[in-house]
Amino acid sequence: MRPDGLSAYIAVTAAYWAFMLTDGALRMLVLLHFHTLGFSPVQLAYLFVLYEIAGVVTNLCAGWIAARFGLTSTLYAGLGLQVLALLALAQLDPSWAVGASVVFVMLVQGASGVAKDLAKMSSKSAVKLLAPSEDGGLFRWVALLTGSKNMVKGLGFLLGAALLATLGFVWAVLGMALILAVILLAVLIAMPAGLPKGRKGTKFSEVFSKSRNVNLLSAARVFLFGARDVWFVVGIPIYFYAVLSDGTTEGNRTAFFLIGTFMAGWIILYGLVQANAPRILRAKTRPEAELITAARGWAWALAVVPAALTLAAIFAQGPQMWLTLLLIAGLLVFGGIFAVNSSLHSYLILTFTKAERVTMDVGFYYMANAAGRLAGTLLSGVTYQVGGLALMLGAAAMMVALSAITVGFLRPQDS
Repeated sequence: MRPDGLSAYIAVTAAYWAFMLTDGALRMLVLLHFHTLGFSPVQLAYLFVLYEIAGVVTNLCAGWIAARFGLTSTLYAGLGLQVLALLALAQLDPSWAVGASVVFVMLVQGASGVAKDLAKMSSKSAVKLLAPSEDGGLFRWVALLTGSKNMVKGLGFLLGAALLATLGFVWAVLGMALILAVILLAVLIAMPAGLPKGRKGTKFSEVFSKSRNVNLLSAARVFLFGARDVWFVVGIPIYFYAVLSDGTTEGNRTAFFLIGTFMAGWIILYGLVQANAPRILRAKTRPEAELITAARGWAWALAVVPAALTLAAIFAQGPQMWLTLLLIAGLLVFGGIFAVNSSLHSYLILTFTKAERVTMDVGFYYMANAAGRLAGTLLSGVTYQVGGLALMLGAAAMMVALSAITVGFLRPQDS
């Protein structure tokens, strides 16, 4: 028998998939395009700063907006704003000064960041409201949404690199805008019933959670995603470009495809593990207290990986083939363990919140998520430019350790 609300869940998830495909492609397009124009690691990090700042502000506000006006309104707004951001980015003029280009792309990326988190909050909140509560249904639906989303985003990384190498920057961006506009039109016409319409009396002050567990888990999320983005956003792609490209046009194209393939593969692996996290953790038969304990153990297991890679980078003292291969293997291991951590967090936040304030608690939690990405983005450019791989990976190890320490303070709700 089809669960109530499944049609609405499928529609929201499909729209979110389309959005994340363009989001992943856009990130890879911007990173590689501006690196080939001569931007430094710190300048590249600047391009994504407003995107992450927008995520912090948007998630704080989006929970209230959805509670006040309904989840469909935030989903439509996110898709529409991303279309406008893509159209604006296509207007970038190569003759502009570097400073003007940086500011323009920062502003467009800021709009894209608002769009992404409006769509993300809508889909994640829909899970809590629509998922069946029996037999671990909530964890399965959460895992399916987050896992499939990241697999689609991984394909977006590969798509972005491929489009840049074949169509060029402008036509790639315009093509994505057209596809997303069609998706928006489809959901506007055919969105099924099942999502809440909003409560007119909702106050903005309600977005700040009074739950100890929600606040602790949000803090752990800051450190967890900071640890990923400190290497993922700028440092590793630029390191691989330096190793793989010989500076020629053909060499650049080869490097684009290989970097895009690695980034896509990493995200797809991350998504596959996320989707299977309930099976890995045997979550169907385990109580909340055991899953909290599991979250602590998986967090400390994750910290070991960047710590080991830091020691390898120090020992290598520069680009080496064995180091590059070790990085690929190590970061794939990091991705698998990271996915279990992320999936546990995404499930626990929905168990800690109540249905009547789910959009606000989820918005607050993903505000913390965006704050972590912002910190990681800034540190990615700075640590790589100042201290290379060793400093960048060492920062990742420290941030994972802080996440593990914070998760250690979580307690079952009935304790």
